[in-house]
Amino acid sequence: MQSPHFIFGKDVPLEDVDPGIKRQILGHNDDILLVKAVFEAGAEGYQHQHYHSQVSYVESGVFDVTIDGVTRRQSVGDSYFIPPNVRHGAICVEAGVLLDMFSPIREDFFENYKTGPSPAGDNS
Repeated sequence: MQSPHFIFGKDVPLEDVDPGIKRQILGHNDDILLVKAVFEAGAEGYQHQHYHSQVSYVESGVFDVTIDGVTRRQSVGDSYFIPPNVRHGAICVEAGVLLDMFSPIREDFFENYKTGPSPAGDNS
């Protein structure tokens, strides 16, 4: 499974995943996945853990991020790393966007995801 080489955000659907959170899958193969998560103020990415490594970048907004019981406030330009199987979550203080990268890919993100249009020639 692999995304097209060129991906245009306007063509990729935003999926409602939790109250106040939308997700957009921006690129992937079997080894790596990039996801844009759009948060409304007050939305919570609930505490969870998974076997994937994760790196996240704060594109906009302010988030209280908790990793392994330690919480830090992060804002534009900040990032964080989550090792496999470590409990983590985030609360959005000011509406914003996180760019999340996972390795290997989060297969569960594809279970109900509807892909956007794929005109001929986009896969090159």
